[in-house]
Amino acid sequence: MVRPLGFVTRGTTNPNRLRRVDNWIAATCGDALRAAADPVVVDLGYGATPVTAVELRARLAAAVRADVRVVGLEIDPVRVAAAQPAADPPGLTFARGGFELAGLRPALVRAFNVLRQYDESEVADAWRTVTGRLAPGGLLVEGTCDELGRLGAWVLLDATGPRTLTLAAKLTTLASPAQLAERLPKALIHRNVPGEPIHDLIQALESAWHSTAGYAPFGPRDRWTRTVAAVKESGWPVLDRPHRWRLGELTLPWPAIAPTPPS
Repeated sequence: MVRPLGFVTRGTTNPNRLRRVDNWIAATCGDALRAAADPVVVDLGYGATPVTAVELRARLAAAVRADVRVVGLEIDPVRVAAAQPAADPPGLTFARGGFELAGLRPALVRAFNVLRQYDESEVADAWRTVTGRLAPGGLLVEGTCDELGRLGAWVLLDATGPRTLTLAAKLTTLASPAQLAERLPKALIHRNVPGEPIHDLIQALESAWHSTAGYAPFGPRDRWTRTVAAVKESGWPVLDRPHRWRLGELTLPWPAIAPTPPS
C-alpha cells in the first residue's frame, strides 16, 4: 500500500458545510468531469464523519453525471472504518490515504479545511503532490470554510498550478466582506496585510460594500451584486457573470491576488 502523506486533522465537519463549494464545483468543473474518461472524485480529508463525501456524491450525480465515483480519503484508519456503513459502491467508497491520493488518478479532488492546519510553507508542496497525481486535465479545489459553511474561500488548481480564487458567503448573514478574510485558504490567510494583493482586494470589497449601503433595503443579493460590480469597475479582473455574484460568489484569476514573492 502507498504510504499516506500528511497528518491527521481535527476532523470537524457538519452536514451541508460544503454545499457552496459543491454547487460551485458542479457548475464550474462540471465540463471537466463530463469529459473525464473515468469520473473519479476524491474527497480528501473528509473528517470524523463521512457526511461531506455522501453529499458530494449525491450532488455531482444529480447535477453532472450519474456514474461519478467519489472516494473519501482519510489518513486516520479509525475514521475510514467508521465511514464504511455509509459506503455505496461503486459510487461511494472510503479508503486510507493522504496527499498521495492512495494511488488513484482522479479527475477532481476536493480538499477542504485540510491545509488550514498546516504551515503556510507546506502549502505549495501539498498542492504539487496532489496535482501531480491527477488524471490528465484533472482539477484540485482546495479551501476553507466556517463551521456552518456560511463563509468560504477556495483555490482552483490544475497541473500548472493555481488558476483562480473564489470567495463565497451566505449573503443573508454577511455583515461585512471583511468577514471573508477569516476563511481565506492557508496560502493567503497570513497575507491579509498591507502591501499584499489579497489585502487590497478585501479593502476594495469593504469600500464598495459601504458605498452600496443605500441598496441594503433591496436585499443582500442586490447589495452584494452591486459591490462586486463596483470592484470590477475599479479595475479588479472579476470573473464570471452576475448570476454567480448573486449566489454570494466572487472569483478572480490567481495572479491578481497571488502572494507577493519574497524580495
